[in-house]
Amino acid sequence: MRSVCTIPVRQATIPMLALAGLLAWTAPVRAQGFGIGARMAWVTPDVDADVGSVRFVGGQIRLVSQRFGLEVALDRHSESFELLNQKVTETPIQASILMRMASGSVAPFLLGGPGWYRRKVEALDSPGDLSVSTTEFGWHAGVGLEILAGRHFGFHGDYRYTFLDFHGDKDGGFIGKLLPGHRGSMWTLGATVYF
Repeated sequence: MRSVCTIPVRQATIPMLALAGLLAWTAPVRAQGFGIGARMAWVTPDVDADVGSVRFVGGQIRLVSQRFGLEVALDRHSESFELLNQKVTETPIQASILMRMASGSVAPFLLGGPGWYRRKVEALDSPGDLSVSTTEFGWHAGVGLEILAGRHFGFHGDYRYTFLDFHGDKDGGFIGKLLPGHRGSMWTLGATVYF
């Protein structure tokens, strides 16, 4: 088994630990604080070919206060290609800082943070363990909405851009160079139980 990993862990670890400490110190709104839940995601790559979105299934852990939150989400998609004799498994892990724009039972929020996108390709019919794993790092950002259906339960959905490019390596004039480019996007829908 061969593994390739290019993860700048130190870049994201310190800000995430600082936010977790801040969230643990502040008082949560309502009965929120720590939550765990399930979600579905539809991922679309930003390519020239007409490629549809791919559905992922996963879950998230949330630590939220009145204005800010931290979400760690893991999604998974696996697909077999018999003609190529391959099974491809994708597992993105995203850590997001959430910033609520309002308080109450309906709360829009902004989100952003680092992501680690793991892809494993393995042979379906092989005598040995033939597989290749790669992990790619990328930033994501987006906007979402959470609807609290009670003191301990909420539904949420968001749209986020993945693999943001802050280097301005794209065309689009002056305004296009001010906004970051991206290599994909994803819709997520989920539910969280808060303790």
